[in-house]
Amino acid sequence: MNPSKKFTTIALATAALLVGACSSEATSSNAAPTPLKSESSKFSYAVGLNFGSSLQRFPVKLDKAALLEAIQTSIDHGKPRISPADARKVIQTTMKKKQEKAMFARKAKGGKNKKAGEAFLAENAKKAGVKTTASGLQYIILTEGDGAVPKATDKVKVNYKGTLIDGTVFDSSYDRGKPVSFPLNGVIKGWTEGLQLIKVGGKIRLFLPSDLAYGKRGAGGKIGPNSTLIFDVELLAIE
Repeated sequence: MNPSKKFTTIALATAALLVGACSSEATSSNAAPTPLKSESSKFSYAVGLNFGSSLQRFPVKLDKAALLEAIQTSIDHGKPRISPADARKVIQTTMKKKQEKAMFARKAKGGKNKKAGEAFLAENAKKAGVKTTASGLQYIILTEGDGAVPKATDKVKVNYKGTLIDGTVFDSSYDRGKPVSFPLNGVIKGWTEGLQLIKVGGKIRLFLPSDLAYGKRGAGGKIGPNSTLIFDVELLAIE
């Protein structure tokens, strides 16, 4: 679904809920709390909570007075100050502007991350013990291990810690106190390649260019677009 259409749908759906569930009696932050004794009052309060939570997803600061006025107008079947068609256009236009701004910022951040990652890897390649494969993966064997070497089709069990090049830890099975298992061909490219370079019982440090990690999309809140990543991975078993 187009993002602007998605937000428009959210806006219209939540407004419809309010029209059907809210009382026409105006409220303010200074008013006494409404008793929640009847099923209707409890349901209305629950709808209000859901509506309030949905508003937090909008990347635009809302004018509370204008919002409440529009809701009250709808509930009282009054004449809106702008038509429903114009209201949809306002939402779509505003959301489009915000999305374009966010995309521009993300693209700029991706370019900055890529340059920083390339500079880091160029220097890192000169360090003692660091090896570089044809794909651009860099690694250091920290512990050799004495077991079998996994194939891409194997399921493996590992402990790991992941950091950005500035040292920020974004994930760690050590911190969670629990190893993880996964098919080796079902993870990012750098892991699929890198874990085939050690034996069970071994430990490796992987330096992943962004194209062997999460690329332009990044991952979660900490891994931005085009981020170069560092992983310490301990191969515990082939399952």
